[in-house]
Amino acid sequence: MLAREILQELSERLKSCSLCPRRCGVDRTKGERGFCGGGMLPRVASFHPHFGEEEILSGYRGSGTIFFSGCNMACVYCQNYTISHFREGIEVTPLGLAAMMRSLERQGCHNINLVTPTHFVPQIFEAVDRARQEGLRIPIVYNTSGYEDPEILRLLRGFVDIYLPDMRYAKEESAIRYSQAPRYPEVCREAIREMFLQVGNVVLDAEGIARQGLIVRILIIPSLEEEAKENLRFLATEISRDVFVTLLRQYRPLYRAQDFPEIAHLVSDRTYREVLEYGRSLGLRNFILQ
Repeated sequence: MLAREILQELSERLKSCSLCPRRCGVDRTKGERGFCGGGMLPRVASFHPHFGEEEILSGYRGSGTIFFSGCNMACVYCQNYTISHFREGIEVTPLGLAAMMRSLERQGCHNINLVTPTHFVPQIFEAVDRARQEGLRIPIVYNTSGYEDPEILRLLRGFVDIYLPDMRYAKEESAIRYSQAPRYPEVCREAIREMFLQVGNVVLDAEGIARQGLIVRILIIPSLEEEAKENLRFLATEISRDVFVTLLRQYRPLYRAQDFPEIAHLVSDRTYREVLEYGRSLGLRNFILQ
């Protein structure tokens, strides 16, 4: 399909919104807003070179992150809750968004890192297409919670260079309790299969910076260690033992986490090592410890 045809199909979905697994059905072209709170224009909280991502993304010049406001999940422990829940930020046009991308490239960033892009895919697609026509050459990183509709991802084939999804839950009851995300495990796994089909394992350039590929983030949540292990098992058996896996130990009991005693504490060093060793025992070779 041509870019304009893909954009038209994506934009049509805004009339009865079906950009994510929730399929709220609201008409965003008429000002209606669904679970994510997204409207017709993308809302951006900030954009800047970011040096706290995986080293193969941040490198020595930074990852050009664009943080989008709102989210199609409602995690009770969200570290960026003022952005995702309270939707802090300003609305920008696709033209303005393209200008941000070009600015980040001029600043020397290794890539354009789209953080929480799911609910603004049509507008982002238009912006990236425009930026590329204007000379954008650095990779596009799709940085997502993993709650993605595979049908939408299939339309992005050739558009995204690096997929950076989370895998947070292996049981639906956990996904509903902590993120109000029905069917999360099944849709996340199907999405990751599609992502891997598109971009494969990570390809690094001569400087050790990722140019293409799938990087999966496993967030270890207190009391859900076995779910983290189950997700690692899925990656090893159904994706690739060479897939890059970021094992995150940065969970903090923020926002409303104190209302859920079982997750209202940090992950211990012992638990982190246990999950890591389990992953290695599965034959997973490329861990990023963060």
